Amino acid sequence: MSGGQRVSRKNAGESDGSDATAVDAATAVEAATERLFRLTVNRKMYARQAAAVGAVVTRAGYALLRTLDDSGPLRTGELARRSHMDPGATVRQVTALEDDGLVTRADDDDDARRTVVTLTERGRIVVESIVTVRTAHLEEILADWSPSDRADLARLVDRLVDGLQTTPFRPHLKEQR
Repeated sequence: MSGGQRVSRKNAGESDGSDATAVDAATAVEAATERLFRLTVNRKMYARQAAAVGAVVTRAGYALLRTLDDSGPLRTGELARRSHMDPGATVRQVTALEDDGLVTRADDDDDARRTVVTLTERGRIVVESIVTVRTAHLEEILADWSPSDRADLARLVDRLVDGLQTTPFRPHLKEQR
C-alpha cells in the first residue's frame, strides 16, 4: 500500500509506516469510534437495554453504580474522580440514584462535611442485571469471532481507553497557503 493511499475501515489496521497512512488510520479510527459513541447514546438502544434489564438507569448513573460496585462506598468527590465525572453532575446523579433506592448517602464518620455514597442491595442487583444483559449481548455479537479476535478487541479497546484518558487534546490548525 502506498503512503498516499486512503485507508478504508476495512484496511485501517494495515500500515506501511508512513505519516499519511498513520493519519488515514487515525481518521478511520475516529470515524469508527464516533459511530460507536453515537450508538451508545442512541435512545432506541438505551430503551432496549432498559427493557431487558428491567430498570432505567442513565449512562452516567450506571457509571457511578459500576464504580461503587467495583470500589465499595466512596466519598462523593472520590466517586466523581473515579467515574471521570464533574462533581456537580455526580451529585445530581447520586440524588437520582438515591431517589430510586439504588444508593444511600451518609455523613462521613471522619468528616461530617463530606458525604459517603454506598450501593444498596437493590443497586447491586441492578448493576448485576445490567452487566449480565450487556455481557450476553456482547457474547451474541462476538459469537462468530475467533478467540484471538475477541482477545485482541479487549486488549485494543483497553489500550485506546488508556490513551484517551492520558493524552491531552492539542490545537490543530491546518497550514495556511
